[in-house]
Amino acid sequence: MNKKETSNPKELRNQNYEAKKVNNSEKSKKKNDKNLPWWVELLFVQIGLPDNLLIKILKAKKKSKELINNDKKSLITFLFAITSLAYFYPVIQHAKNKLDCEATAKNYIVKNKNINQNNKRELKMLSTNFCYGGEEIYEIKN
Repeated sequence: MNKKETSNPKELRNQNYEAKKVNNSEKSKKKNDKNLPWWVELLFVQIGLPDNLLIKILKAKKKSKELINNDKKSLITFLFAITSLAYFYPVIQHAKNKLDCEATAKNYIVKNKNINQNNKRELKMLSTNFCYGGEEIYEIKN
């Protein structure tokens, strides 16, 4: 009679457990060997900032990622509005400065050069010319 080789189920379990244990220890080593980000290394390891600040920063980072993922359309709209305002602000500022200069020049011409306000086109022409560096205003006789 041939004896069948039987394996002990406890031995198989122990072998499987040991193999899993080795795999888990290798995984944990990989996790532990993972380098810290440079800013964490600099601020919290080298300089020594408190750990609760790191926790707050990481929570804020997580919340901001969630906000960006959830509200992409409104954020894009907001950024577009801010960009368009920043783009057109110099144009608006230049127009405002031009109008202020023309008003000041107009008042100066009326007061100092004794020109009536009846001829408004000529007055506007002279004030615009003065604001852009023209010297026709000095040729007007007092």
